[in-house]
Amino acid sequence: MQTGYSQREGDKLRCLLCPHRCLLGPGKRGVCRARECAGDDIISLNYASCTSLALDPIEKKPLYHFYPGGTILSVGTWGCNLACPFCQNWSISQGEIPGRIIEPERLAVLADRSLGVAYTYSEPIVWYEYVKDAAELVKERGLVNVLVTNGMINPEPLAELMPLIDALNIDIKAMDRDFYRRVVKGDLDTVLAAAKAAKGQCHLEITNLIIPGLNDGETQIRALIDWVAENLGRDTPLHFSRYFPAYRWDAPPTPPETMIKALELGRAELDYVYLGNFPYPGGSDTYCPRCRTRVLGRGWGKVQSWLKGKECPKCGCEVLVVGEVQV
Repeated sequence: MQTGYSQREGDKLRCLLCPHRCLLGPGKRGVCRARECAGDDIISLNYASCTSLALDPIEKKPLYHFYPGGTILSVGTWGCNLACPFCQNWSISQGEIPGRIIEPERLAVLADRSLGVAYTYSEPIVWYEYVKDAAELVKERGLVNVLVTNGMINPEPLAELMPLIDALNIDIKAMDRDFYRRVVKGDLDTVLAAAKAAKGQCHLEITNLIIPGLNDGETQIRALIDWVAENLGRDTPLHFSRYFPAYRWDAPPTPPETMIKALELGRAELDYVYLGNFPYPGGSDTYCPRCRTRVLGRGWGKVQSWLKGKECPKCGCEVLVVGEVQV
C-alpha cells in the first residue's frame, strides 16, 4: 500500500508521518519497521494486517467518559515508532507477528454490533493509511472511531485524520524531554502538540504509566498534572496506570503508595483522575467535580452503577459524559 507522506531527497525518500522523519534508501525500513522505501514511494507493510481483534469494554482503552459501559471493536497491528523498554504489548509493537488480513470494508461491517472501532494494542499511527481508510467507512455506518496512541505524529497527517476520530487516549510517557529521547526514543514536544490539537476536535483522555525509577517522582507527576490543567483543561480525564515488569524492564511493579499519591495529587487539581491496573477503593469511580458525590461506580474496568442524567443529583453540576451511559 503506497503512502502519501514522503518526499524525495536525492536517491532516497524521507517519511513525513512522524517526527523521526526517517530518510530511507531503496528497500530500507523506518524506525517503526512498518514502512519501507520502494521505488518512488514509501509503502505500508502492515496495511490490513491485523494481529489482534476483540470486543472490549470502552473503559479498557481507557476511556471513562465516552459512552461509559459501551462495547467497542478493538483492532491492532504490529509495529511502533517508539522503543519503550517497558512496553506492555511488546510482542506485537516490537515484533512482526503475521496477522490475518481484514480489509477496511470488512472491519466496518464487523463493528456493526458495537459502538465502532478502537485502533489500539500497538501504535495505530504506523498503520496510518489503513486507519484512515477504515475510519471513513466506519463513519459512513454511523459508528465511532477511537484512537489509542502515543501521539508521535506530525501535525499535517494528524490534521487530516482528526475529522474521522471521535475520541482519543494519548499516552504521555513523562514530562521530560530527555526521558523521551533517551529512554523511549521519541519527542515530547510532538506528543504534547498532538494532545493540544486533539482537545479542540474530539473527546480526549490522557494516560500515564508510572514506572519506578523513571517517571515516578512527585515532581514528574505534578508536572504532568499541571500541564494537563493548564493546556487541556481541568475537565480532561487523566489515568495513572501501574507498571508491571515487561519486555526489557525488570523493575518491581509500581508501589501502591506511589499510585495512591498520584491519585491524590491529581484529584487536588483535576476533575477526573483514575488509577489503572491497580484496585483501590474509589480509584476508578467518577465523582462530581464540585461536591464530590459519586456519580459513576466502576469495577474491573466496567460501569456497575450510575446516577441517571449528566448532572450531579446533589448539586446540579454538569458531569462530563459523552454519549449515553450503558449498564
